[in-house]
Amino acid sequence: MTREAAETFLAHGVGGSTDLPVPLSYALIGAAWALAATFAVVAVAWRTPRFDPAKPGRELPTWVSAVVDSPAVRWFVAIAAAVFTAWVGVAAIWGPQGSDNALPGAFYVLLWVGLVAISVVIGPVWRLISPVRTVWRLLHIRRRGATPSEGRIRYRHGWGYWPGVVGLFAFVWLELASSDPGSLTAIKIWILVYAAAMLVGAAVFGTTWFARADPFEVYSVTVSRLAPFRRSRATGRIVIGNPLDHLPTMPVRPGTVAVMAVLLGSTAFDSFSQSATFNNFVARNSASIPLVGISAGGTVLRSLGLILFVLAVGVTFSAAARATAGVSREQRRELPALLAHSLIPIVVGYIFAHYLSYLVERGQETIVRLADPLGRGWHLLGLNSDDVQYFLSLNPTLLWTIKVASVVTGHMLAVIAAHDKALRVLPVGHQLTGQLAMMLTMVGYTFAGLYLLFGA
Repeated sequence: MTREAAETFLAHGVGGSTDLPVPLSYALIGAAWALAATFAVVAVAWRTPRFDPAKPGRELPTWVSAVVDSPAVRWFVAIAAAVFTAWVGVAAIWGPQGSDNALPGAFYVLLWVGLVAISVVIGPVWRLISPVRTVWRLLHIRRRGATPSEGRIRYRHGWGYWPGVVGLFAFVWLELASSDPGSLTAIKIWILVYAAAMLVGAAVFGTTWFARADPFEVYSVTVSRLAPFRRSRATGRIVIGNPLDHLPTMPVRPGTVAVMAVLLGSTAFDSFSQSATFNNFVARNSASIPLVGISAGGTVLRSLGLILFVLAVGVTFSAAARATAGVSREQRRELPALLAHSLIPIVVGYIFAHYLSYLVERGQETIVRLADPLGRGWHLLGLNSDDVQYFLSLNPTLLWTIKVASVVTGHMLAVIAAHDKALRVLPVGHQLTGQLAMMLTMVGYTFAGLYLLFGA
């Protein structure tokens, strides 16, 4: 299939509800029943908590941990990632300054979507491959007598993940709300500001700054809670186990719910922003925004829409988590953060539902462009544009099935995770009734997600 033919499909690989093998209403009803049945089963058969982060898991052979922890291996991987980043930089600066440049694909597809795929499979890899972490290690930015995690000034606990939330929102704003998300200049400026903020922050606060403020590290660590691999708390060796045992290990810090709201709300807004209804609304009203031109007016409207979606997720989830009796005011305030990990399966499901075809197909296109970074007709590794396979776009029924399965499975796992945690944090007598609001919220998220994917 040629690139031109592939572009006749909409952004995420399907043409909307007309491509569905069943009516959209049937899909919505089926998803609601699946969630209701899941809740009914766990409510009856799941009376005590089962997910325990302390479960040992199955230890992998000793050599696996030895290889992963080997300084030589870790430095090799980190340097390889830094070299790849430099290669993308060469393409960005000296390559074709148009749609054939590899930077947007590397930035929006390989990094943003590919990072989820890798982190869900093997764990929080960004800690190892982050180019800014590698540069910081090479520069040895630290004060004598201070540990690398502390830096010159101790990072304040009350800041939590809020710097990371700002970075995450800055990324999704550039992609979804800015006037020209594909602008090479805009992406380069974003990357420069990001790198400067990370290196300066690490010089002041140490490696704790990366863990709390680097949007990609926060993103990678968050979704990695679903990875089957983790460290044994007793031995430090790598083990494999039930990802749902690992899911509750997500730290409860200020900004935890906001991280989930940005990730989930922005993905939902991505689908909504592609609808004819929203685009027509922006076209009709962008000129009426005072003090700015038409282009900036459209940016303002898209920015307000993005903020509205993020707030909708944060407010509805927090309200549902707090809608229980039998708890004190202080405990009620803590419930949203304690249950926030249950949103991770939904976020991962939506990411794959929205961006799977992007990752598979645009990812191939980006790799081919990186094989010819300067646009001189190179075919490094024998790659050329004819090698790109648009299998998913050519099979909309298969793609639709994967998308719906991702959304519904993510919500079912979220219901199970929320129920298990509720058994630990809600008082006896309110463990089921206290979850009803959350169950209805999950159903609402499912309806909204599927409708935005296929109906909007």
